[in-house]
Amino acid sequence: MPEVGDKAPSFKGKTQDGDTIDLSDYRGRKVALYFYPKDDTPGCTKQACNLRDGYQVLLDAGIAVIGVSTDDIASHSKFAEKYELPFPLVADPEKKVVAQYGVYGEKNLYGRKFMGTKRTTFLIDEDGTVVHVFKRPKVKEHTSEILEKFGVEEGAR
Repeated sequence: MPEVGDKAPSFKGKTQDGDTIDLSDYRGRKVALYFYPKDDTPGCTKQACNLRDGYQVLLDAGIAVIGVSTDDIASHSKFAEKYELPFPLVADPEKKVVAQYGVYGEKNLYGRKFMGTKRTTFLIDEDGTVVHVFKRPKVKEHTSEILEKFGVEEGAR
């Protein structure tokens, strides 16, 4: 898993619209790269909707949002359409990006162990360096967490 001070691993991926995005295209911008377990599940929906509702404030602060899960393009497309998500969701069914970022592994839910994506957000600065890692983001407050860690003043929100 990349740590604070590491260069964010570059990747290319297809979004819910079938477009290809490349993390290197975001150089010069701050990025909130968030990994989530599954489209249209309660926690993932709360997190996505929180980011949707705060999206303009994030954009105004110069922060791009990119979501990544192991769901396919069709699943992302339905999820984004259903909740009117304005940011790209990268489909990673081959688990390449989640592996690069070290967020795929054994999880434990109510004593049941299984493999899955660990909800994690990487904040990346304009130079492509990881400046913060949320290992357990608060799904209902994630926009505020991101703004705070990027040092966006309360009044600018």
